[in-house]
Amino acid sequence: MSQTPHETDATLAADIDACCRLSGTFTLRSGQTASEYFDKYLFESDPALLARVARQMVGLLPDDTELLGGLELGGVPIATTVSGLTGHRALFVRKQAKEYGTCKLAEGPDFAGRRVTLIEDVITTGGAVRDATRALREAGAVVEVVVCAIDRSPAGENPLADVGLEVRPVLTKAQLDAARG
Repeated sequence: MSQTPHETDATLAADIDACCRLSGTFTLRSGQTASEYFDKYLFESDPALLARVARQMVGLLPDDTELLGGLELGGVPIATTVSGLTGHRALFVRKQAKEYGTCKLAEGPDFAGRRVTLIEDVITTGGAVRDATRALREAGAVVEVVVCAIDRSPAGENPLADVGLEVRPVLTKAQLDAARG
């Protein structure tokens, strides 16, 4: 059960952009060099900004959510914070099942047959979310929605349509760009 959505946080995009957009010389995952870099961990490590993002996520959760699935690494602090606001238990979903001990893909309560809403920090192509969705479904979870802090995919496109996953973002790339003025 989700709570009533909170009022829109009109300054959230500007505050996250100001906190996370860095200038300098950065090598991107693709190997290209950029003069700007968006460091999402800066908002996730700021308790006030993290709480503001989590409050906005609460209103985006499907009513039938049973568990929150925080994706390694960035989704874990957000899922934990949303869990504290809603009372939903959280799973911590690994990129790969660990190869020792319990060998689990997801740490936390049993999720087979339960509705898991994934929680992610930033989605661009959706690769990590796609992999987690497939793995959780193979293990018996019902996964239909991912709630993310920032959707950086092209406007009007759902990068996860191929796995039948609805993306519900707190902020989009366009909102962050507009916040810069």
